[in-house]
Amino acid sequence: MFGNIGWGEFMVLLVAALVILGPERLPGAVSWVTKSLRQVREYASGASQQLKDELGPEFDDLRKPLADLNQLRGMTPRAVITKHLLEGDDSIFTGNFDTKPSTPGKPGTVSSVDTPSSVAVQGGSKGNNKPLDAGESPPIDVDAT
Repeated sequence: MFGNIGWGEFMVLLVAALVILGPERLPGAVSWVTKSLRQVREYASGASQQLKDELGPEFDDLRKPLADLNQLRGMTPRAVITKHLLEGDDSIFTGNFDTKPSTPGKPGTVSSVDTPSSVAVQGGSKGNNKPLDAGESPPIDVDAT
């Protein structure tokens, strides 16, 4: 409820309340505010429970679109594109296009946990299965390009 109020603002409010109300009336005012907030919270939960009881299963049908809208409200444009257009695949943003796990013994697959210096050329036309050196560029298959 008070998520926007920091400790600094809270201390300013406390000092202002102490100056305005005085030390004699401040404890009574604090207890009155806490009782009022508790009562408002009980009214709100009671109203939602009464609405749920009266509408029955239609209440959940009413809440689902509102929950979807609330979920979309917190999304960034990147998350919306990833979820709705790319079906959760964010490889276009991260640059990690090898999202399939490697199959041992199957040529042409690279594990996503391999580092670039330990990546082996698999299934090459020359059958060369040695790891690439640190500055070495991968071989290019002219027929495939």
